[in-house]
Amino acid sequence: MKLLRILSLIGCLLLIAGCGANTITRGSAVNTGSGDDTGDDFTGIEDSVIDTESEYAYFSKDYFDYEIGDRVFFALNESALSNEAKEILIEQADWLQRNSDTTITIEGHADERGTREYNLALGARRSEAVRTFLLQQGVDAVRMSTVSYGKERPFAACSDETCWSKNRRVVTLIEETAGS
Repeated sequence: MKLLRILSLIGCLLLIAGCGANTITRGSAVNTGSGDDTGDDFTGIEDSVIDTESEYAYFSKDYFDYEIGDRVFFALNESALSNEAKEILIEQADWLQRNSDTTITIEGHADERGTREYNLALGARRSEAVRTFLLQQGVDAVRMSTVSYGKERPFAACSDETCWSKNRRVVTLIEETAGS
């Protein structure tokens, strides 16, 4: 019984020790030669500490949504991609290529102006423009689906240009990642 308690204690200590932050320090130092071992005589130390938890965060859905950006915006009645949209989509494509077990849904949206049918078609053209661009960047077509919501799912509910511009968008939704 005493042996069981000791083994349990050791197991708990190992578990606690394993929960610390994982960091890897890379770097080099040049000793200036003063002979003092206080550490003050080292220069040229490279500060390249890699936080492995942050490295893993790159592969997360939150990183995709908030650091890369899960949406791109469009001009009024347009489905052409702006340069800013292309920059975001290039980063999305890079993330998707590194996360090859991920599937996405590309949602096309429009503002409240125009008929329901017109805005559904416009949202479809916008989502297809994003899909085509991601295909050109090397994302596999079987990992992507598109849908248009037209004006049915506004991001901002109001009636001025500021709000309308927020509703003219495509949102890339992460649908599936193995192990999540």
